Amino acid sequence: MKKTLLCFIFTALAASCIFSAELKAKDLTSKAAQKANIEESIEYLNENAEKITSLSDKRSVYIFLASLQEQMNLYEDARLSYAKAASIAAGDAEGMPKKSNEQLVLDAVRCALSSGDYITANNYLNSSVRNSKNPVIQAYIKLYSQWSELCRAETKEDLQEPLVMLQTYLKLDSMKELKSTILLTLWYITGDKSYSSKITADYPSSMEAAIVKGDIQLLPTPFWFFVPKAGEAEQGTGTYKAATTEITPAPDESPSKEESTQAVKLQLGLFKTENNAKLLQKELTDKGFEAYITTEKRASGTTYYIVLVNENANNTNADKLRSAGYECYVVE
Repeated sequence: MKKTLLCFIFTALAASCIFSAELKAKDLTSKAAQKANIEESIEYLNENAEKITSLSDKRSVYIFLASLQEQMNLYEDARLSYAKAASIAAGDAEGMPKKSNEQLVLDAVRCALSSGDYITANNYLNSSVRNSKNPVIQAYIKLYSQWSELCRAETKEDLQEPLVMLQTYLKLDSMKELKSTILLTLWYITGDKSYSSKITADYPSSMEAAIVKGDIQLLPTPFWFFVPKAGEAEQGTGTYKAATTEITPAPDESPSKEESTQAVKLQLGLFKTENNAKLLQKELTDKGFEAYITTEKRASGTTYYIVLVNENANNTNADKLRSAGYECYVVE
């Protein structure tokens, strides 16, 4: 009897140890990364995040979850996850990337701006992060504050004050680390080629230079896809070959119902401004892709314009898009 009881206790303790190990951030995120797709990874983390008892592990899981949500353009979900992680008074979990709560607040700001929510972005910027002693954090606060002003702009006249402030920031040593980003913002909003020339001359190996040259494309993640522009920023032709696509059926060769329900769609952009969606559609069309636009009205009442390309029968369009410098992901 005593032996049986001891065996039961040992088994229970062993199971408890295994269960606890499964709830460590590095183990949960590792298992999430092994899922078939990002959607399943997000679902897995959402199901298990609140089961974690260690505050540092819970914080790290929410950070990882937020990064996945942001990749999928789930900006509101990502904002909430970053904010939740920032609200947890704990350090970084063992084996997980290090990130301060101030950085997490700025991540939440970026996601708020990406969804066009400048009011929430300003609320975060006016929180305790405003008192940060970190000069890099302060630089980002200044930049994001002007991005917020651009985000709320409705006319070209509304752009003038934030553009003047950004031009002033170019002269400040305290903003030196973000100079390439400021230049990119000024170039994209105004279309002034002096800014793009400065980027390629001073930061030739940067992501910003690659965008200017046309080697990579801006995703709809940055908020400035949602704002009016004072001019059209013209990218270079890039170093990638123009993509080619499969020949499409004649208009009277409509796909069967079964084929149409199984069609795979590749999303390249999500915009609040129809004109910006049309610009991306034209750019893709000029490079040989059959891009089209659909609309989606959110619960907030905001209508988004979604730029899509259908995957072809050989499942090669996604690779062609990436080779041409565009990121895309599958949507239903």
